[in-house]
Amino acid sequence: MIIGNAHVFSDHALISHKVAILRDRRTPPARFSQVLKEVALMLLTFSTADLPVRQVTVVTPCGLAQQSVLDKRIGFAPILRAGAGMIPAAQELLPGAPIWYLGLYRDEATLQPVRYYDKLHGYPPVDIALILDPMLATGGSAIVAASRLKEKGVEQVGFVGLIAAPEGLSALRRAHPNVKVYVAALDDHLNERGYIVPGLSDAGDRQNATGEDDPTDQPFVPEEL
Repeated sequence: MIIGNAHVFSDHALISHKVAILRDRRTPPARFSQVLKEVALMLLTFSTADLPVRQVTVVTPCGLAQQSVLDKRIGFAPILRAGAGMIPAAQELLPGAPIWYLGLYRDEATLQPVRYYDKLHGYPPVDIALILDPMLATGGSAIVAASRLKEKGVEQVGFVGLIAAPEGLSALRRAHPNVKVYVAALDDHLNERGYIVPGLSDAGDRQNATGEDDPTDQPFVPEEL
C-alpha cells in the first residue's frame, strides 16, 4: 500500500505476523530483538529495490550474463538507541556499508528531539542514506536526521521503520517531501505522551528490558498467534 511517499506493508502476510509478535507485550527482549531484525531485513529489501544501477558483464560457468549492480555508495543512519536494533539487518544485507550513528532523544515535556551524538562531519561520504528507526511517531527525530544527512551532502535519503503514526508521517512529508518512507504498519494516532497507538510502546525499552512493564507474568507463546 502506497500513501503519498510512504510504502506501508501491513498487507504482507509474513510482515504482519511478525509485527503481531513485536506488538505483544509478552514478547521478551531477546525475541523482540530477533524479530525486529527479521522485519527490518524484509523492509530494507523493499527499500533498496529501485536503487541506481549500472550494467556489467558477468562470466558464468555457462557463458556471459548482463547484470545490474549498484551504482551508488549506500549508507545507513540508525537513530540511537532504538535504531541500533536494525543495524544487524542492514549489515547482513549490505556488508561493509557505512553506519552513520545519530544520537537523538525526545524531550518528554516538549516532545521535541534533542541531539546528543553526531559525528557526521567525520564520516566517509555516501550518495544514498537510509534512516533506521523502528518508530515514526511525531516525526521530529526523522526530520532532524534527514536534515543533517542532506547538510552532509547525501543525494538521496530514505526512512525505514516498523510503525508510523499519521502525525509523524505528515510532519516528515511536509519537511522532506522527497524522503521515501518504508514501514510495516501505519497506526491510528499519537497519545498525549507522543506514543503511537496501538503501537508497541518504546522500541528501545522493548529491546533492552528497560521499560516499566513486566511481561514475565504472561509468558509469550508464539503458537498463540
